[in-house]
Amino acid sequence: MEGARGAGSALPPYEVLKEGHDMEVLPRGAVAVPLPPAEPPPRDHLAWSLCSSLYANFCCLGFLALVFSIKSRDRKVLGDYSGALSYGSTAKCLNITTLLLSILTVVLIVILLATGVITAVSWYHQEQHDLGFPGGT
Repeated sequence: MEGARGAGSALPPYEVLKEGHDMEVLPRGAVAVPLPPAEPPPRDHLAWSLCSSLYANFCCLGFLALVFSIKSRDRKVLGDYSGALSYGSTAKCLNITTLLLSILTVVLIVILLATGVITAVSWYHQEQHDLGFPGGT
């Protein structure tokens, strides 16, 4: 059987004929029509949501993003692509909001610390100058 096929040609796999069908009634020359490539399933942003909930969980928005990402993944598995797209876009918006608020918080803390240190050093030098310690400017 292998010699009759040839080394270079590959035959399509055969399926078992379903019960109740007869070979004589099936069409003789079936043509396979290539289907257009299916669009990729919607993204669920699960990894981003996991990082947001673990590292940048600003006001529990990262946790909410994780919940919506899991809902999106569940919908994608069930084949509900419109629901998965909706939950995925909500998770993406929550992740972006969490990221921006976390960056803004870090920048605000750095600014407050810097101004606090500058004020403390200025106050320290002013106290040295007022008390007449040597080295005070």
